[in-house]
Amino acid sequence: MLFSSCHGDLMVIAISPTINTLEAKEMIHTRDHKTAYLLDPWHFLGEKRRKLMDTSWAALFREHILCELPVSKVAPFFNDTFGRPTKELYTALGVLVLQQIHDLTDEETVSQLAFNLQWHYALDIVDESDEAKYLCAKTLWNLRELVIENHLDEILFERSAEVLARVFNVDTSVQRIDSVHIKSNMRRLGRIGIFVKTLHTFLINLKRHHQELFENLAQDLVDRYLPDKALSCFSLIKPSEAQKTLETVSGDLFHLVQCFADHAQVSSMYSYATMVRVLKEHCEIKAEDGGPAELRVKASREIPSDSLQNPSDPDATYDGHKGQGYQVQVMETYCTHEDEQERDKTLNLITHVEVQRACESDAHALLPALESAIERGLAPTRVLADSVYGSDENSEKAEAMGVEVISPTMGAEKDETLSLSEFSLSEKGKIMACPQGHTPVKVKHKKHRYTVAFDSSHCMHCPLREACPVKPGKKHHYLRYEDKTMRIATRRAMEHTPEFKDKYRWRAGIEATMSEYDRTTGVKRVRVRGFPAVRYCATLKAMGVNLFRATAVRNALKGQGEAPQPGNSLLHRVILIVKEQIGEVWGKLKRLVSPFPSHWRPDQSYMAA
Repeated sequence: MLFSSCHGDLMVIAISPTINTLEAKEMIHTRDHKTAYLLDPWHFLGEKRRKLMDTSWAALFREHILCELPVSKVAPFFNDTFGRPTKELYTALGVLVLQQIHDLTDEETVSQLAFNLQWHYALDIVDESDEAKYLCAKTLWNLRELVIENHLDEILFERSAEVLARVFNVDTSVQRIDSVHIKSNMRRLGRIGIFVKTLHTFLINLKRHHQELFENLAQDLVDRYLPDKALSCFSLIKPSEAQKTLETVSGDLFHLVQCFADHAQVSSMYSYATMVRVLKEHCEIKAEDGGPAELRVKASREIPSDSLQNPSDPDATYDGHKGQGYQVQVMETYCTHEDEQERDKTLNLITHVEVQRACESDAHALLPALESAIERGLAPTRVLADSVYGSDENSEKAEAMGVEVISPTMGAEKDETLSLSEFSLSEKGKIMACPQGHTPVKVKHKKHRYTVAFDSSHCMHCPLREACPVKPGKKHHYLRYEDKTMRIATRRAMEHTPEFKDKYRWRAGIEATMSEYDRTTGVKRVRVRGFPAVRYCATLKAMGVNLFRATAVRNALKGQGEAPQPGNSLLHRVILIVKEQIGEVWGKLKRLVSPFPSHWRPDQSYMAA
């Protein structure tokens, strides 16, 4: 991938696999943001503005996040010997993060980098040149594509989460998980609209790349679908004519698929592949031996949930409850302290975020989330979740990982039938007595099945015999069940205990997280299309939630004198004292004898210590 800019922005000349470490190179521009300044470059800020800056997200980002940006993962895509020098890579990656957490367009991002003092503070930019404070929109776009293609957004989130967990001493033993829906950035289309949009796109591409083939098409076919007003015209179809129109447009699409099936260049076009996909999802083709193929339009209930919703975003799918788009799985830590002030001083950290298609079940998200957290040293011992996450299979596999899943069981009990949870059970799942208090005559356990025998004299005169699952046999009345059934019954019985209710009441807090996720970053309505781009946006926006939360926690701790410090070594304290004294002397000298204007600042090359 090549980047270029007339403004001296980021430029990728060639991929160089020889770059293993970031050294002082002329073409790859990186700064040492860990070394302190001898003179404070922000001395021009007054006391009140400096306090606002130090208590904002910018200070936390600069102090803990900036140096952790994966610059070493980006550097190999740049050439260190020729071409234009890159922008400062920490700044470039930081801008991508700040764009998403503030939900900005590319134009707004360029403006913020150029003029926003808070951004300069966060990115540690003290140079007033355009080279330091300007990125053109094209460079921003190119860098974002590089990050998306190489999944660097996931590395950005994971590193920041791990840093914040360490700095704020986050307890990851208890966590909770849920999902939030992301609406696709596309127009909602009905079935007729999907066919028409697909045909319209194909005809445009055919005309552009294969003019001769396009001119051989029937003119009435072209006139129906090629004009820009085709979609609006078909949207006015009466409900009584909808089925007939659907058969017409599906027939036209089938005709075009057949016409160019043997044409290698046309059949390799993406728009042609889209037509084939729509045809398979919405239609059934029957061909008898030697006869013409017959086309049948499927009923709406036969359309799969992962079918194409709009050719503009082929990755978006459908969920009957939430609609079209994607979904994001979010797992976070939580605080169980009853004191609200103590909770304010505890960081609820998002430890895992994963984007999925909307049609995917939440049941498949729990185990990957646990595996990711365990691998990164953020493993929980208890997870709160909805019933969909807490299937018997998930609970058993999570237990093998050392994680207890607290969730309601799936399904509802039948009112007219006694369940196993109403029997007296041992810790190992063995029935000790029936709901009437009668003990079993014998209990057999073979492989994964239990057989429990009760005295028939008791069962025949039992007032609950109509609702009881115990059935008569040759010698006794028997109850047969599997280990899975017993586990579910045990869990169902636990749901009614005060212990379960006390643990599970904290799950509701993740609903507030989902609201905050959207309110602060706009995650439910992203401006991009396609799974990779949506994943990128949602992942970095979750990083922003962690940043804003950590800022609030740090300010709460500062009020108690407990805020985490960047360093406590003797050398660090000496540097701070020397910096403060030199800064005071510098300010006095500047006010007395300086011939420079008030906005002048010393060049950064003379201030680095």
